[in-house]
Amino acid sequence: MKIRLFTLPNILTLANLMAGVLAIVATLNYHDYETALWLIVAAAIFDFFDGFVARLLHQQSPLGVQLDSLADDVTFGVAPALVMFDLYRGAEARWVDNEVVMQWLGLVVLLIAAFSVLRLAKFNIDTTQSTEFEGLPTPANALLIISLALLAEQGHLLLYKEIILAVALLSCYLLISPIRMFALKFKGFGIKDNALRYGFILVALVVIICFTTYSIPTIIVLYIVVSLLRWLTTRSKA
Repeated sequence: MKIRLFTLPNILTLANLMAGVLAIVATLNYHDYETALWLIVAAAIFDFFDGFVARLLHQQSPLGVQLDSLADDVTFGVAPALVMFDLYRGAEARWVDNEVVMQWLGLVVLLIAAFSVLRLAKFNIDTTQSTEFEGLPTPANALLIISLALLAEQGHLLLYKEIILAVALLSCYLLISPIRMFALKFKGFGIKDNALRYGFILVALVVIICFTTYSIPTIIVLYIVVSLLRWLTTRSKA
């Protein structure tokens, strides 16, 4: 069997991976969360278009599926975990006055990488996630984590070590939670079938204009809340 390595979709997936690697370098070498965030944004764009281009050019392949998961693991799993770990090391403890204990507890933050892998593996074998997601998608989780770290670095948000641990644990739960979250994937452009998507995109644009500094975490938290309410409503009707 001949395997084509360097198709356009695969190159886009590799661009996603390299953006994640560079985000890790920016974090560990320079503590530069702003550059890391923009690299993750770029990676998310590459991640969106690799599948789109694969379908458009009829170049979908088992290799592409494997590459996509491996790239996402690094970019949306390892990178945000290391950003949060780097932030944790420089933060102060507020309620626990034991430096040794807090130092060891910092390893909990790295669970973000492990739970991201679980989320990706589950997605790969779950046939019910073609039109919506179960649990928070890893790109959204990564953007939320890194944007919070950037806000803390810039002095717009105060994150103690204990709060960082709580955010990390909540992130891990959301990744593998049973909450059904709507996908921003358009199979058509009709208003009736995409009312929620169009509405959310419109609100997101308003948030970006009005709350530039806090726009990314606000949009993702809004996405989680809307998805949760939608899921609870659907369950109650069922």
